Amino acid sequence: IEAGPTVFRAQGQTMKFKGFTAIYVESREDEDPSIEEDAESAIPPLEEGEVLGVLGLDPKQHFTQAPPRFTEASLIKKLEEDGIGRPSTYASILGTIINDRGYVHRERRTLSPTQLGIEVTDLLMPFFKDIMDVEFTAQMEGELDKVEEGELKWSDAVQDFYTPFQKDLKAAEKGMPELKGGVETGEACPECGEPLKERWGRFGKFIACSAYPECKYKKNLPGSERPEDEPTDEKCPTCERPMVIKHGRFGKFIACSGYPECKTTKPITLGIECPECHKGQIVERRSRKGRTFFGCSAYPDCKFVLWQRPVQEPCPKCAAPFLTERVARGRRTQKCWREGCDFSREAEITVA
Repeated sequence: IEAGPTVFRAQGQTMKFKGFTAIYVESREDEDPSIEEDAESAIPPLEEGEVLGVLGLDPKQHFTQAPPRFTEASLIKKLEEDGIGRPSTYASILGTIINDRGYVHRERRTLSPTQLGIEVTDLLMPFFKDIMDVEFTAQMEGELDKVEEGELKWSDAVQDFYTPFQKDLKAAEKGMPELKGGVETGEACPECGEPLKERWGRFGKFIACSAYPECKYKKNLPGSERPEDEPTDEKCPTCERPMVIKHGRFGKFIACSGYPECKTTKPITLGIECPECHKGQIVERRSRKGRTFFGCSAYPDCKFVLWQRPVQEPCPKCAAPFLTERVARGRRTQKCWREGCDFSREAEITVA
């Protein structure tokens, strides 16, 4: 609707067919006013060029909200919609970006990009626009399917990909900034005077002297500090120094405080005896694809495995030594792990 230099948009709805709603509403009192009867929500019949009178203007301000962050499930759904990957490759895709490369951080169920992931993306976008384009990747997936079905020669598919990629690769080799050697900060090392550089470590960015290893000066940046070791009451069985809890790539573990002189380590147990060998303790582990599971500390001698977290509470029905727990959709479900026992109970998760 034009009004001088301003263009307005009118929108409304008219119900054409009630469908199941004709019988779904239990009573007339519960029924919402039909669109047909609501003059404010329906647009009356109009003709092109018709002059309309203004009854009033009711300005409202709306702010665009950012879409919610992906979870693993919603990311896989998006990959499926865009034609990226296959069911057999989704686990490895997530494992690569979260565990192997550290491009994505997972907190509870939510995924968010790490600083490393953001910087790698910023580096790749100007030089590899095709590779970073979702539609291009989906097209390549489609060509691989055609190769599998015999509709396209594999050599043609490789040629279609590699010719432009080789050109992009040469341009990147010449123009892409080098991050492996670090990026100079413009500051001098307070200990030796050599330039300081930003480098990447396991826990994020840090500042280090460019003269390393001759000068070992370094400092952490905010948010990239290495978690401090946590004390324990145990002594190292090798050298009798105190054992501490350290933070590694795959989670927490117990190690000798005398590292690197003493390299004794052991996993953190859950305090539950292995029901299979009765020698080891159940420990939390992580697979190469990033999936958490629970196994016996006596592995490889004992190969007992659980995929749900064990809870140190005997089964009320069969007296099995522990239950297993699964949290999903706001509910906690505890079941007996013993085959043949059907004990199960649910409780809502409460947030303190």
